[in-house]
Amino acid sequence: MNEGQPQAPLRLDVVSLFPQTFHVLYALGVIGRAFRAGLAELYTHNPRDFAPGPHHKVDDTPYGGGAGMVLKPEPMFAAVESIPVGRRRRVLLMCPQGSPFGQVDAQRLAANYDQLVIVCGHYEGVDERIRSLADEELCVGDVVLTGGEIPAMAVINGVLRLRQGTVGQAESLQQESFCQGLLEYPHYTRPRVFRGMEVPAVLCSGDHGAIGRWRQLQREQRTRQRRPELLRRPPEAMTLAQDNP
Repeated sequence: MNEGQPQAPLRLDVVSLFPQTFHVLYALGVIGRAFRAGLAELYTHNPRDFAPGPHHKVDDTPYGGGAGMVLKPEPMFAAVESIPVGRRRRVLLMCPQGSPFGQVDAQRLAANYDQLVIVCGHYEGVDERIRSLADEELCVGDVVLTGGEIPAMAVINGVLRLRQGTVGQAESLQQESFCQGLLEYPHYTRPRVFRGMEVPAVLCSGDHGAIGRWRQLQREQRTRQRRPELLRRPPEAMTLAQDNP
C-alpha cells in the first residue's frame, strides 16, 4: 500500500458459538469509534445456524474415547465457506496450540489484509480437519481458555488499533511496547509530586533532546529488567513480517 493512501475498511468475520460476546467491541473506546466511523465492519457467524436437525448439534464425542466434546467439522466448514472472500483475506484459528500472538503479528495483519476471518474453537477442541480452513493458528499465551472468543477479541483490538485512522495521534504507536523490540518508557502527568513520588526532573526541563535520551535509556533498562528475552531476538523478528503467498 502506498504511503498516504487510505486503507479500505477492515472486514472482520468471526465464527463463534457465542456471537453476542463481540457486541462489547462497539463500546470499547477507540475500537468502538473505529467501528462507528466505518474503519472496520464486524460480522458474526454462528455454526449452529449451519447445523442440521432440530437441535442444531455442533459437537460430538471424540473417536477413541476421552473426556469432553469436540466441535464437528460440517457446521464449521459451512460457516466459513458462507463468508464472502475478500481480495486480501487471512483466516485465523484461535487455538492453544497456535503461535503466540504478538505485536509483530498485529502489525503484519493490520498492514497486509483487509479481511480477517477468525474461527473460535470451544469445548474440548475442534475436529482436526477444521484446521485445514485456517491460514494460521494463533493463541494469546500458554493458557487454555473455555473458548476462542477472548483471544479473538484480543486479536481484533491489537490489529484494529494499528489501522489508519483508529488512533488519533499515529506517532503514539511508534514507541510503544514491543516496537523496535523494546518496552515503552515510563509516563507521568500532574501532580509533579504525589505521596512522595516525584516526576523525574528531566521531564520538566523542556530540553527535548535530554528527554528523548532519557526515554530511550528507560526503554532499554526496562526491557533488560522485565523482558530480557526481547533483547535476544534477531533483528528480523522485530520488523514487519510479510506472509508467504
